[in-house]
Amino acid sequence: MRSAITRLQLRHFQLIRTINDLGQLSLAAERLAMTQPAASRALSEVERIVGAPVFLRHPKGMTASPVGEVLVRHAGLLLSGLDQAADELEAFRSGATGVVRVGAVTGASVAFVVPAIRRLKQESGNPEVRVDVAPSVDLMQGLMQGEYDFVLSRVTPGIDATQLQVLRGRPEHMEFLVRAGHPLASGPRPSLKQLSDYTWVVQAPGMPIREAVDRAHLAAGLPPPQDVVNSASLLVVLAFIAESDAISPAAREVADLVRSMRADGVTTFFSHEPITLPPYHLIRMKSRPLSPIAQRLLELVLEGLSA
Repeated sequence: MRSAITRLQLRHFQLIRTINDLGQLSLAAERLAMTQPAASRALSEVERIVGAPVFLRHPKGMTASPVGEVLVRHAGLLLSGLDQAADELEAFRSGATGVVRVGAVTGASVAFVVPAIRRLKQESGNPEVRVDVAPSVDLMQGLMQGEYDFVLSRVTPGIDATQLQVLRGRPEHMEFLVRAGHPLASGPRPSLKQLSDYTWVVQAPGMPIREAVDRAHLAAGLPPPQDVVNSASLLVVLAFIAESDAISPAAREVADLVRSMRADGVTTFFSHEPITLPPYHLIRMKSRPLSPIAQRLLELVLEGLSA
């Protein structure tokens, strides 16, 4: 099998990834500027080489077989690596010192990624840094597919942790963002029962903050919040709480950022019953080497986490 795999060509991996993305051979052929017969022949070549079906045909399209899932994953890594090499070469040509791609949950991006980028810029001239802020499920999928050099994320279910190097982590503690003058903004910390009378602006069900909120309520013998606006956008949160008595749980690092910006009309408080999220970690793929500039940014982030 090892010798057979080496016979696969770049065009084969491009076709595998595109079919997986679009679910149909005809659409994949169109995107790759191939005729459908040529795409069909190329897929047949792959299946002859690996000795097994790569995609399962259904009336509504195609899905990867177990063998196909392996090839899809490695196609993503291979093609992402080529894209990264092209980005780095272009960065050097333009006078920059390299390209780094990082993903992080919101609190980690504010507390550790941004300060590390500032230090990197001071040390290394003009590196190009891309930072995506997203839920852990998207970050881990992106890391596995080669979209990021490293992430600050939680390891989500279904991820093969044996492929990961999981470094230092941090838990997240929740505060509440409210308008200045909110009835609960002064005095003792309110209980979750008191908070249940207000509209909550919070992440959708299944997201980490929402799960932490629901767990805290259940631990206190209370039903989860009923009057809810689902949003993970800080801009939406700030706009919503500015003109109402709504409340919004946010990671302490985000609350610190809001305070440091001295956002007019916004204040924060803790609830009587603490709300804590499971820790996120600094994570990279074991099998994927980092460029010197990405390695340096990882070291700077790690220094911040270790402080």
